[in-house]
Amino acid sequence: MNYQTFKPYNDLESIVKFYWTLEVPFDPKNQKQKIVPDGCIEMTFNFGDKIKRYISETDFILHPNAMVMGQRTKSFNILPTGNVDTFAICFYPIGFANFVKTPLVNLVDKETPISEIFEPTEAYELEQQMIQAIDTRERIDIVETFLLKRLNEKSTISTIVKSTVDTLLKTKGATPINVLLKDDSSKRRQLERHFKKQIGISPKQLGKAIRLQATLNLLLNKKSETLTDIAYESDYFDQNHFIKDFKDFVGVTPKEFIGNEHLTLSSLFYK
Repeated sequence: MNYQTFKPYNDLESIVKFYWTLEVPFDPKNQKQKIVPDGCIEMTFNFGDKIKRYISETDFILHPNAMVMGQRTKSFNILPTGNVDTFAICFYPIGFANFVKTPLVNLVDKETPISEIFEPTEAYELEQQMIQAIDTRERIDIVETFLLKRLNEKSTISTIVKSTVDTLLKTKGATPINVLLKDDSSKRRQLERHFKKQIGISPKQLGKAIRLQATLNLLLNKKSETLTDIAYESDYFDQNHFIKDFKDFVGVTPKEFIGNEHLTLSSLFYK
């Protein structure tokens, strides 16, 4: 596997987390790969063979070649049908709402063709430019020109949403929402409403996804010696709470995650 990340242009660095590319030659022995939620929305372009996303143990759908992958509330399995050659834009949680008018709750747990999100002719031209580009640097230039043009028409992110996301990122998802809002029920209803439109998922779901990223980083990079250490560093109540949350999101326990051939791709992303 050849996985690389690239920094965005300065004007986009508060909105775009990074760009990434992935190239994987086909191997008939390839296993399904489990992808776990990370709290981000991604726009991806597939230049290789089709990729399956499983909706049950045996049933699957094929990813669109140019799509937006909305927020995820649960893990899912994918399997390439051949060679993988992908370019993607990973947006910060508050990033993608700056470029669209569609309520982001409509994109949750789905892969939506870019032609259904942007004007069809504009989407087609973007996809063709990306296909014809000679290298990653040119693709980044194409995408950034497209995004910066749309940023001039950006929607304003609600202050309450931005401040909540900022706090969740700073505390790695460990701050309970009721603490952030000081148990103000009217503010909570307002926040939930804005989050559905501008983030796609609830503040609690985003907090869990961000926390999961932090724990996966500790787990994969061996920055903590034991599961108890990881639970403590991630501000979980105890190890059992950590294991339960991890399994709810990933589908396996932390110990089962390490070295699992179905989680090779997720391990690569989080390292």
